Amino acid sequence: MSFRREAHTPRGGPDGGDGGSGGSVWLVADRNVASLLAYRDHPHRTAPNGNHGSGNRKHGATGADLLITVPEGTVIKDRDGTVLADLVDHGDRWLAAHGGLGGKGNTRFQSARRRAPGFAEQGEVGEERWVWMELKLMADVAIVGFPNVGKSTLISRMSAARPKIADYPFTTLEPNLGVVRLDDGFEMVLADIPGLVEGAAEGRGLGHQFLRHIERARVLLLAIDLSPLTEHDPDRQVEVLLDELGGYRPELLDRERVIVGTRADLVPADAPRSWTGGEVSAVTGAGIPALGGRLRSAVERAREAQPVPDAYVVHRPAPEGIRIERNDDGSFEVLGRDAARAVAVNDLTNADALDYVRERLTALGVDRALARSGARNGDIVHISAMSFEYENEDQITLADEGRR
Repeated sequence: MSFRREAHTPRGGPDGGDGGSGGSVWLVADRNVASLLAYRDHPHRTAPNGNHGSGNRKHGATGADLLITVPEGTVIKDRDGTVLADLVDHGDRWLAAHGGLGGKGNTRFQSARRRAPGFAEQGEVGEERWVWMELKLMADVAIVGFPNVGKSTLISRMSAARPKIADYPFTTLEPNLGVVRLDDGFEMVLADIPGLVEGAAEGRGLGHQFLRHIERARVLLLAIDLSPLTEHDPDRQVEVLLDELGGYRPELLDRERVIVGTRADLVPADAPRSWTGGEVSAVTGAGIPALGGRLRSAVERAREAQPVPDAYVVHRPAPEGIRIERNDDGSFEVLGRDAARAVAVNDLTNADALDYVRERLTALGVDRALARSGARNGDIVHISAMSFEYENEDQITLADEGRR
């Protein structure tokens, strides 16, 4: 709030400028970002405030938006687990927290009836929220199989990945990524998914935590243990793996898939072989080139079949209007951005400010909405930080006529 105070300019009138709006916080998918580690130890991000308005009709500068880069494939959820956004492709963005609007200077409230408004509007408080960010791996091929069937050894043989390898189940507790480069320069990304057990689709063991990493893989590579040490025969392994994939997400069964037998070096040379699929030995390297060719063909088909996302803009306008809620103590709460801004003046003890608030609330239909919600004279009404007793002129008139 400001008035001109210059020499030889009596009654210069109001000249308070508007305050600047605060910056908003955006999450943006970036292909050059590989992990969410930057937010594990430092989770808080704050956009800058807007600047104050000043005299001589000077408006405050708007705070710059804060762009937070996250990897492609980042899913944002609220604290209840509801998905708020899924940033799949490079450049996808989501508004995480909206900056508050700047308050209006007293110049904005000047009118023929209100020549020297002695109040201004306060700026909005910026939005604050907690969100959970989860990264789903983006891989061309997901290697799926029972625990300890040689998946980690296979990805280490085909790529430069060096996962932890040991002769006991569940060696892999987190997915490992490896890039396979063929002689002609063709590249594909392999993901070593932790081993599945029967019942994983129902959450047995760590089933859901493992299965979720398969959702975005273009091709599924089913690794089947051919060694005599396995608990299930190869055909039974295929059946169980397909049942678990279908039980988790039926659409996974429609993905391109390649089935290969692993640990072929442990099969005795004179043992009868009923397995008709391909065989590899990650230890000796037998069958690895042929498997690379099969995977390449499947990945090429999957990439060609994948639809190209259309460029589009989603408009999500802020909800307008007001709504009334009844509190447990019998008071009424008026909700809505317009109502909150109507009472956001800096001096509610000012008679002109109260007149302005009354005009704005009446124009928004707050009186009618409270009456429809059952408010009676004397009920407490809350609007943002302001509280007052409800008083309906129609009820007062009717009461006076009844006494007569």
